[in-house]
Amino acid sequence: MAEKIDYKNVLFNPFSKNNPVIVQILGICSVLAVTAKLAPALVMGLSVIAVLAFSNVIISLIRNTIPTNIRIIVQLVVVAGLVVIVSQLLQAYAYDVSKQLSVFIGLIITNCILMGRLEAFAMANRPWASFLDGIGNGVGYAGILIIVGFFRELLGSGTLLGYQVVPDSFYEAGYVNNGLMILPPMALVTVACIIWVHRSRNKDLQEP
Repeated sequence: MAEKIDYKNVLFNPFSKNNPVIVQILGICSVLAVTAKLAPALVMGLSVIAVLAFSNVIISLIRNTIPTNIRIIVQLVVVAGLVVIVSQLLQAYAYDVSKQLSVFIGLIITNCILMGRLEAFAMANRPWASFLDGIGNGVGYAGILIIVGFFRELLGSGTLLGYQVVPDSFYEAGYVNNGLMILPPMALVTVACIIWVHRSRNKDLQEP
């Protein structure tokens, strides 16, 4: 008899308790690369959600017909096809952001979160559960990107989504944007701070 799946946990656990970035420590490269501004982080997050959800469903649907020795190749082909679609849509409807993301949209193909979920979950579960798993892990990943992008753009540029939010009076009083925040190392420091706060509030994730 097949094991009953808790769909609620499948969807919501990756938001926090089993977040792919701050718990599993996956997808860090793109966090460093695309979070200097909030807009690219937001678009990258939405792109990964779409690719992860639909690739999970497709692999789940065909999992019983995929020869074991070529399963990774098949997974890569499915992800690559979806990434091409996402890339073309961005170039058509959000060209400026697509230029900012540059090669990083293409690198979704090698994102370890996607390959990990396809191999660990979609290859062993039905389409609906796989879809929820893709949405959950995608949202968990996107949430961290958005948080990091929010603080890096706000503190590094004084803007959010390209709009100035730090009043001119602050600058006149001597406030200066923190230029370090837009450098890649500060993305890692910001993620480390998020991990510290998250684990301080979740004692079960702390190492003995």
